[in-house]
Amino acid sequence: MSQNARHISVMLDEVLQYLAPKDDEIYVDATFGNGGYSEAILQSADCKVIALDRDPTVKARADELKKLYDNRFEFRAGTFGQFSDLVTENINGAVFDIGVSSMQLDDGYRGFSFAKEAPLDMRMSMEGTSAKDIVNTYLEEDLANLIYLYGEERKSRQIAAKIVEYRSNKEIETTTELAEIIYKVMPKHSGQIDPATRTFQALRIAVNNELQELESGLSGALQRLSAAGRLVVVDFHSLEDRIVKTFFAENSDKKIHVSRYAKDLGNSKTSKPLELVSKAITPTEVECALNPRARSAKLRYAIKRKD
Repeated sequence: MSQNARHISVMLDEVLQYLAPKDDEIYVDATFGNGGYSEAILQSADCKVIALDRDPTVKARADELKKLYDNRFEFRAGTFGQFSDLVTENINGAVFDIGVSSMQLDDGYRGFSFAKEAPLDMRMSMEGTSAKDIVNTYLEEDLANLIYLYGEERKSRQIAAKIVEYRSNKEIETTTELAEIIYKVMPKHSGQIDPATRTFQALRIAVNNELQELESGLSGALQRLSAAGRLVVVDFHSLEDRIVKTFFAENSDKKIHVSRYAKDLGNSKTSKPLELVSKAITPTEVECALNPRARSAKLRYAIKRKD
């Protein structure tokens, strides 16, 4: 199966609706992946798309879009946390799809999934510290804290203790090896979420510095947005969503209800950069049925002030 057939862009219709691409404008796809958002934006308006991604394996797909759309498409290698460095021009909109892509999950050798035996890697950039490095070198307390903080795993201390006990005899090398260690603390049960899910999430977040990258990326995008520019974010778990929600709230005015009989105190607005901030929008039941990975998705969007 080809990557195009395998990967489905989550909440694509909603992304286009709230990004609202227009002719002669510039948009950034901050998480290019397999190019689903980029291509849809390019097809919806005669605009330019700048795509960012740290994963070197996406270059071939980026080259395909370059051939199709020529100077309307440009790929820049790097993390979305480097947004303000990679994108120096003013833009009219940006979209982020946070988390691991279907391609990375489906390619077993990348080590993102506990369902496939592979080297314990999880590096989106294929450089730097791997998940294998973490589970084999972190102190037990540090490992427990990481699993609890990034995985929100209640049994983090028991899992960390079992990992340290196992590695005292043999280095942990593969995804399935780590999963089996976790199952000794939390046995698998049919019909329930796999007990390894939260630990693997925690390791992936730590390896790729995802939460810090998200904060930097949002800040960089807001810095580059032109007046009335739009920022759209699709995320997949509570830690990411909390960061997006907080960022939007901190950069928009609080709605203050004042009595019409109160004395006019003049313009008390702080005029923060975001004029409109949405609540969380979830995918339709139809999309979730067609693409189970969309079930946990939330979309939030914001619009920068016109002035």
